[in-house]
Amino acid sequence: MDWKEKPKQKGIRRLFFSFFFASRGLWYVLKNEQNMVIHMAIASTILVLGFVFGVSLIEWAILLVVIGGVITFELVNTAIERVVDLVSEDYHPLAKIAKDVAATAVFVYSLIAVVVGIIIFYQPLLELFGIK
Repeated sequence: MDWKEKPKQKGIRRLFFSFFFASRGLWYVLKNEQNMVIHMAIASTILVLGFVFGVSLIEWAILLVVIGGVITFELVNTAIERVVDLVSEDYHPLAKIAKDVAATAVFVYSLIAVVVGIIIFYQPLLELFGIK
């Protein structure tokens, strides 16, 4: 019997294992992907700045959605890269395109996150440095 035919467990045990496997995936990406470590460091810095500057509740919501989006895109990018590596051992132009497009999705969303961060922290930073 291969893994597709194995009967699925139900209940709390299955729920526990789903969290366990998800945490293993996050740990894998943190150990093996430099960009994820960078994203997490920046996210941590932004969260600290949010507390220091006392951002509003709506700004917190926006920051958390944007941070979660960047991390999610990086996770999906890594998954796509690994699947492409699995199915295409040799260089193939379409494999390169799949990897490049997935990386571009992370890049575009990260740029949006930077713009959101600038919008939220612009005024508090001006006040901190006594400008305006």
